[in-house]
Amino acid sequence: MGKNKSPRHVAIIMDGNGRWATSQGLGRSSGHEKGTLNIQKVLQAFSAHGVRYITLYAFSTENWNRPKTEVDNLMRLTVSSIADQLAFLHTEGIKITHLGEKSSLPPEVMEAIKKCEKTTFRNDKLILNLAFNYGGRSEIVKAVKELVEDKVSPSEISEHQIEARLYTKGIPDPDMIIRTAGEKRLSNFLIWQSAYSEFYSTETLWPDFNESDVSKAISVYRSRNRKFGEL
Repeated sequence: MGKNKSPRHVAIIMDGNGRWATSQGLGRSSGHEKGTLNIQKVLQAFSAHGVRYITLYAFSTENWNRPKTEVDNLMRLTVSSIADQLAFLHTEGIKITHLGEKSSLPPEVMEAIKKCEKTTFRNDKLILNLAFNYGGRSEIVKAVKELVEDKVSPSEISEHQIEARLYTKGIPDPDMIIRTAGEKRLSNFLIWQSAYSEFYSTETLWPDFNESDVSKAISVYRSRNRKFGEL
């Protein structure tokens, strides 16, 4: 990577909604609502820097283990936020793609996501990948199962064959992965795709992550020299 270039694809682990709510004396659901409202602003800021793909880690396969009331609130918030933001996203030329397993989602969530994908299908200004009910390990297991079902012989199995069966088929690997709220782990996010991604951690909680934070992240990325295993 030459210096001073912006990343083409940024993936974000949106962490800190609960801690933000606690700091404000509010319930965790209020933090999730605030975090959802922050998405538009962040998308616009990254787009202004020339980023073409953004992947948001919205709900992991492990998140089902959270208290039922919180999970139910997250599902309701997903449906309502899609309804509230779809017109804006479509007008802005943003294409929404779902990464994850749909069939085990509540019907209303599954239909809301399908509506997003259908409505924005022809948009191409910015590609927003929504990782919802997503897990990196389960994604790889899914790809392996499909290889078996397709009767691909061991000698024919390659990285390309696996990548063709991932949720991210046709999407470039993330150049940069950002995690908010100070944590420094991937948490089962884009395990295959992040092999050579630049990792950036910020103490800023997701609801507070703003245009200034976007600029800082882009600046750090531009200062790095990506070698992809070469000298």
